[in-house]
Amino acid sequence: MAELRYNPLIKDWVMIASHRQDRPQMPKDWCPFCTGSGKVPQSYDVYKYDNDFPTLSQNPPPSDNVANDFFKVKQSYGKCEVILFSSEHNASLREFSVPHITKIVDLWADRFTEISKDEKIKYVFIFENRGEMVGVTMPHPHGQIYGFSVIPKKIELELEASKEYFEEKNKCLFCDMLKEEKAFEKRVIFSNEHFTVFLPFFSEYPYGVYIISNKHMNNITLFNNEKKIALAETIKHTTGMLDSLFGFNFPYMMCMHNAPVNIEDTSDFYHFHIEFFPPMRAADKQKFNASSETGVWAHCNPTSPEDKAKELREAYISFINKCTNN
Repeated sequence: MAELRYNPLIKDWVMIASHRQDRPQMPKDWCPFCTGSGKVPQSYDVYKYDNDFPTLSQNPPPSDNVANDFFKVKQSYGKCEVILFSSEHNASLREFSVPHITKIVDLWADRFTEISKDEKIKYVFIFENRGEMVGVTMPHPHGQIYGFSVIPKKIELELEASKEYFEEKNKCLFCDMLKEEKAFEKRVIFSNEHFTVFLPFFSEYPYGVYIISNKHMNNITLFNNEKKIALAETIKHTTGMLDSLFGFNFPYMMCMHNAPVNIEDTSDFYHFHIEFFPPMRAADKQKFNASSETGVWAHCNPTSPEDKAKELREAYISFINKCTNN
């Protein structure tokens, strides 16, 4: 079974993908993403791999016969790809050189462009899940790309808010948010010419940092080579900072927010950014979502963003010093 089912209570679509329930855990002595597996080239730096167990497909199966005038069903149309970050099985983003991560950024941009050519696709979502704590079954360094035929609810809400703000003030909501964070300073972790990393005023997670482009640009394909290199460096330093916090590989979900595709022009009011969702609130404590957070989306951060930003700045400095000394 693979289809989209509509939830009329919140006007959102739910992906039903029961075939993924049986996808295997990776055997200890074999990895499909490693060279020699027969599934990937004998040698590669970065590589696009079509998902073996896709939630969405450009040739979706017929929907189950469960729809009626009330319950709506759509075919699970879309695209699911895996982006292999390296042929090295146990590597992580913080360990790669900036030129190597730039190859990943280039591949992200190329795949964004290619997937967007399908006019049925409305949103291209680039992300990385890292660590068993967030459900990763394949430890080989990789991320994923989903091409959705509908705009996900969170992106829909961001679009509504940013469009409303632009129509009222003739300014970008994200640009003004960045301006305010820089003016306050205490939640900014670090910045370079092209990107700023900060812990938002409204952060739902203790270490839920954002990466945002300093200049108003709404998707990754608009970045020139200089900006792509800067994004690669920023991602390396951000993931290295998180790993330096407690001295172990920090689990996280890294979610890239680009503008939608194949819909109305959103270039005036939507702004490229990356959101991190790390499920740790201390070295030995996981942040679990409580009933209020899961049931009614009333998020509760048990820490002060200003205090955690200070911790993150110290971890960032520690990581940069290690890189300099090596």
